Amino acid sequence: MIELKTPAEIQRMHVAGRFVAEVLSEVGRLADVGVNLLDLEHHVRGMIKRRGAESCYWDYAPSFGRGPFRNVICLSVNDAVLHGLPHDYTLRDGDVLSADLAVSVDGWVADSARTVVVGTAAEEDLRIIRATEEALEAAIEVARPGNRLGDISAAIWAVAHDYGYPVNNEFGGHGIGRTMHEGPHVPNRGRAGRGLTLRPGLTLALEPWFARTTDRIVYDADGWTIRSADGSRTAHSEHTVAITEDAPLVLTRREPENPATRADSASRLSTKDA
Repeated sequence: MIELKTPAEIQRMHVAGRFVAEVLSEVGRLADVGVNLLDLEHHVRGMIKRRGAESCYWDYAPSFGRGPFRNVICLSVNDAVLHGLPHDYTLRDGDVLSADLAVSVDGWVADSARTVVVGTAAEEDLRIIRATEEALEAAIEVARPGNRLGDISAAIWAVAHDYGYPVNNEFGGHGIGRTMHEGPHVPNRGRAGRGLTLRPGLTLALEPWFARTTDRIVYDADGWTIRSADGSRTAHSEHTVAITEDAPLVLTRREPENPATRADSASRLSTKDA
């Protein structure tokens, strides 16, 4: 069932969205050479606990996973792109890290993802990250009353096509609100003018993700982490967006970041709240 949100309910989702944006900004600053994924996981646990929020991932057990997810953030490295299970891995120079986070604050959920390069960035990695970010902005731009769900999918697909990246349609965006996953499903490839008519109050998590040279995926032995089938590198960008009478409202927009604020060591990471 698709539930349209009132302006007051959208504002409550915006509270959750601002917190998600804050956490992902922090993860981007802390992701550095020598930082362990488990340290990032535990740091985010502490932030969630101090805020009085709830992780939407902890104990999440969908049909495609293996048992309940027992972490609060998805951290995917290089050819991994979705549902990355945080594990004992130390980030290296040139790694590509995708971080995906959904939390509930006072019963309302927001979901967002970003991809960053650790240390020295290769141009081809920056290019695929840029492609997902541009695809996301194109999708947000058409998320307006009277347009169709297919217009969003077509906008994402058009950017991917221009960059030369294939698109997998097994996982995409989704409705969001009181829970992390609501209707409708939002494919990252589709035809304009088709599908559900967009109405004010519809809230969506839009999330283009691409791999460089394949649209096929494989799962790690952990049953969660999804990788490109050919080992090519990946990127993932996501925002929670509310359709309003006026312009689309991005509920998880991050503040512009100053590179000078990036952490230069793992010393800022705290595990005391794990």
